[in-house]
Amino acid sequence: QVQLVESGGGLVQAGGSLRLSCAASGSIFSINTMGWYRQAPGKQRELVAWITRGGYTNYADSVKGRFTISRDNAKNTVYLQMNSLKPEDTGVYYCNKARAVADDYWGLGTQVTVSS
Repeated sequence: QVQLVESGGGLVQAGGSLRLSCAASGSIFSINTMGWYRQAPGKQRELVAWITRGGYTNYADSVKGRFTISRDNAKNTVYLQMNSLKPEDTGVYYCNKARAVADDYWGLGTQVTVSS
């Protein structure tokens, strides 16, 4: 059974930091490149960072240099360290396999709100 549980969101001022965590079930975590997605109000969900099982990472241009994705394979957990947050980073953050589509299982996400 697939499970994805995101946590760590909150309200932060611009320039602040947050660290998100995602506990994933082994069935999805162990065989996949994992990613963090963001859905801003009124916008489609977008992939902002991803990491292969071996640790190769890549980022959307909008977060490059500010966000860092990592994973702990022993704990089936993926993290997103977010620094220098901007109001446009506001949204619900989800983790999933890097090529997830709308019909895949999604967790509840975690809300990130950045005030100006």
